[in-house]
Amino acid sequence: MKHLSKLLVVALLVVGFNNIQAQDENNPWQVTFGVNAVDVYPTGDFPNSSFGNELFNATDHWNILPSISYIGVSKNVGGGFSVGAKGSLNKISKWGDDSRDDLSYYGIDGTIKYNFLQNTCIDPFAEIGGGYSWIDEIGAGTANAGVGVNFWFTENIGLTVQSSYKHSFEDYLVSHWQHMAGIAIKFGGTDTDGDGVYDKDDACPEVAGLEAFNGCPDADGDGIEDSKDACPNAAGTKEMNGCPDSDGDGVADKDDACPEVAGLAALAGCPDADGDGVADKDDECPQEAGPAENKGCPWADKDGDSVLDKDDACPEVAGTVANNGCPEVTEEVQKQLNEYARTILFDTGKSSIKAESTAVMVDIITILAEYPTAKFTVEGHTDSVGSAKLNQKLSDSRANSVRDFLIDKGIGSDRLTAIGYGEDKPIATNNTRAGRKSNRRVEINLVK
Repeated sequence: MKHLSKLLVVALLVVGFNNIQAQDENNPWQVTFGVNAVDVYPTGDFPNSSFGNELFNATDHWNILPSISYIGVSKNVGGGFSVGAKGSLNKISKWGDDSRDDLSYYGIDGTIKYNFLQNTCIDPFAEIGGGYSWIDEIGAGTANAGVGVNFWFTENIGLTVQSSYKHSFEDYLVSHWQHMAGIAIKFGGTDTDGDGVYDKDDACPEVAGLEAFNGCPDADGDGIEDSKDACPNAAGTKEMNGCPDSDGDGVADKDDACPEVAGLAALAGCPDADGDGVADKDDECPQEAGPAENKGCPWADKDGDSVLDKDDACPEVAGTVANNGCPEVTEEVQKQLNEYARTILFDTGKSSIKAESTAVMVDIITILAEYPTAKFTVEGHTDSVGSAKLNQKLSDSRANSVRDFLIDKGIGSDRLTAIGYGEDKPIATNNTRAGRKSNRRVEINLVK
C-alpha cells in the first residue's frame, strides 16, 4: 500500500490536466475505483500468456489484493472518446502455476477509451494506451489494449468490469493481463439554472425549466413552454396558443374586448344581440338592428313619408320620395298663392305695402313655410298708365319690396328672387278701370 499515495497524486495530476479542456458532454468526468487482478501466466508472451482456457483461471493464476487497489480518472472529449489515467497496486504471489514470495506490483497507465453506446444502462467500451508497470523494483513501459463494460444503476453511478493485456517493451518485465472491477461515478455536467437539465441539452440554460421542454420554463403551467406561449403568465389552451379564453368564444382574452361574455371573432369577441354588425357595447339600440353609422339604431322617419330622416330634406314635414321627403307644390297651392299675392296693396305710385295687406302676407308666409325647399319668383306688374320706364322701375321696386318682407319674416333669401315686368304682361285690358286694376298686381310663382 506504500504506493497508494503515488496513485492518488497521478490521478489528481490527470484531473488537473484534463480540466483545462472544454466540457462538451454531460457528466464528462468518470472516476472508477475498485479491485484489480494481475495474471502473469506463464511466460508473458501474448500467444501463451493466460490466453484461451487459462485466461479466467482466477483460482490458480490471478493475484488479487483484497482492498481498493486501483483508481482511474477519465474525461469524455466527444464522439464517444475519453482520455484518462489509472493507477493500480497488487501483490504477486502466483506466477503461473508457481508461487512467489509476495512481490509488489504497481502500474500507472494512460488510456484512450471508446464507448460504443451512448446514454444506455449497459455501456461497452474498448481501450488502448500505454503505461509503466513495476514488479518489485523492476519496471518497464507497456502497450495496453482491453475491453470492458459499464453497468449504470443511475445516471451517475455504476459498476465497471474490464480486462486489459499489457505488453512489456522489456524482456526483464513479463507481459501480463490485468482484470479490474469497481464502482464508476460520472460527474461534472454543468446545470447553470439548476433545473436538472444539463446546459449541453438545455435550450434555456440561464432559466430554470422543465425536462419535457428541454430545460425551458412554463411559467403558467399550461403545458406550453413560455417561448411558444402567447400568454406565458396566464394558463391557456393549445388552441389559443397558450392564452385563456374565459368566455369560450374562440377569442383569446388578450384579444377579447368582452372577455367575460361570449361574442363573435369579427367583433373582437363581443356579442351582437340584434345581428346588425354593431357590438352590443357600442350599440345604442342593442335589441333593434340598425346601421353602424347610426350607432346600431334604425334610421328614423319622423314624418312618416317613407323617406328616412337622414335622407329627408324636410324631416319634420311629410313629403314625397321624388322631392327628397319634402312636400311638392301642387297647382291648387300655386293658384291659392297667387290669389293671395294679387291682393297685396301698395301706396299709390309707390312700393310700400299698405298695412291692410298684413293679413294676406301672413297667409303667403304660411304657404311658403310648408314647402321649405321650394323656390319662387316674386313678379311685379303694372298697368299702362304712365311711361313704360317708370312702370318698369315701379314693378321692380314692388317685387323687391314683397321679397324683402318675406325674407324679414323668415323665408330663406336663397328661395326667393324678384323681377319686375312693368306693363309688358297684362292679364286684362288697360282700357277700363277694372282691367287696369287687375293688371296692377304681384304674383309668386314656383320655380320649376
